[in-house]
Amino acid sequence: MSAAPGVAGPVVVKLGGEVVQGPHMAAIAADIAELRGSGTPVVVVHGGGPQATELQKRLGQTPKIVGGRRITDEDTLDVMKMTVAGKVNVDLCAALVAAGGKPVGLHGASANTVLATRRPPKVVSGGGPDPIDFGFVGDVVGVNADLIALLTNAGYVPVLACLGADDKGGLFNINADAVANQVAIRLDARALVLVTDVPAVLRDVADPASRIERLTMAEGKRAIEEGVVTKGMIPKLEESFAAIAQGVKAVHIVGRLERGDLTKAVQSPGAVGTLLVA
Repeated sequence: MSAAPGVAGPVVVKLGGEVVQGPHMAAIAADIAELRGSGTPVVVVHGGGPQATELQKRLGQTPKIVGGRRITDEDTLDVMKMTVAGKVNVDLCAALVAAGGKPVGLHGASANTVLATRRPPKVVSGGGPDPIDFGFVGDVVGVNADLIALLTNAGYVPVLACLGADDKGGLFNINADAVANQVAIRLDARALVLVTDVPAVLRDVADPASRIERLTMAEGKRAIEEGVVTKGMIPKLEESFAAIAQGVKAVHIVGRLERGDLTKAVQSPGAVGTLLVA
């Protein structure tokens, strides 16, 4: 299911776990509530990487991250359930309630909102030449667009944790950017906004003034190869350009947002953060 002809799809906003626990969450929540209040459907997708890493360490686990992606064994999957579908989802919904929004917390097993299959071993950027087995990590193969539309049409803001499920109840950890991209593709989103803890894609990570306003697919690939883009920004760019190739109209990478910045990013592409284009 996608938006009907002539009807603009929702704005999909992806929030990293570091954003949910950060100082800008109240401003972001206020912008989301304002967008929703003005009649713009909004779907929120979130991760929880920092919270998961913190809990893993408290439990005596050693997080294993390759190419910006977390290897997920059974113990790690339990941690992701507790943090992403638990603490982070609840905290994010609470922030939206405080801003006057009407959030509804969801995860992949909520009526298969995110239908997924286990990812086979694969070679990834930053992971070396050999295929990596990421364990209980999934790839999105479907989205329950009917449920999401039911909620957005009634004025609610779906808040979707980055866990997927298969039709037998198997659960998978999924990169939140990948979930957001697939949700945006399958809902024919008018915009996809990836909110991070950095203000944009930067030429120099130590210099916020080195913001890249616009980045093409070829330029992004070159930035990865030359080491300008590293760590978690690698899968973010790769997933975003894949989404653009599949029809997402606009992808914005933004961060450290003040009140009004999220709205500005949606309404004036390139004014805030980095605009990704084909």
